[in-house]
Formats: sequence, C-alpha cells, structure tokens
Amino acid sequence: MARLPRDLSGRDLSLSLRRYGYTVTRETGSHMRLTTQQGGEHHVTIPDHASLRVGTLASILANVAAHLGIERAALTAALFDG
Repeated sequence: MARLPRDLSGRDLSLSLRRYGYTVTRETGSHMRLTTQQGGEHHVTIPDHASLRVGTLASILANVAAHLGIERAALTAALFDG
C-alpha cells in the first residue's frame, strides 16, 4: 500500500487532483473548495496549509476515492507514486 506523503501542502494536493477534474471553485479564509464534474458533481474542502496532517489527507483521499468509485490505495498510488 502506498504511503501518504508527510509534507504535502494543500496547494500541492489541489494541483494533484486536477487529473480527476477538480478545480478550485472557492477560497475562504484558509480553505479551498474544489469541484469536479467527473462522475457527477462533487465538492471537497482542503485546508490551504503548508503541510496537511496525515489524518486530514487520508480523509480527503477517502472522500475523493469513494466519489470516483476506486480504492483509496489506488488513488494514492496514482497521485503520489512516480
């Protein structure tokens, strides 16, 4: 199983999620709201922090993976391996 990165920023995660059609649709305070139309409309909120906590990152990825209908491990590997 792919390990989650320990030093990933919210901005870097938002850029990585572009491959699944997510774009920043709103920024409020220190959070970004990303939206995709791929597989139906879906929103996810990401903290705009220099380093995301591992639990926060895991939760965001689980949410995105559930929407896309894939395993979180597969999503993690696609985003961060290679």
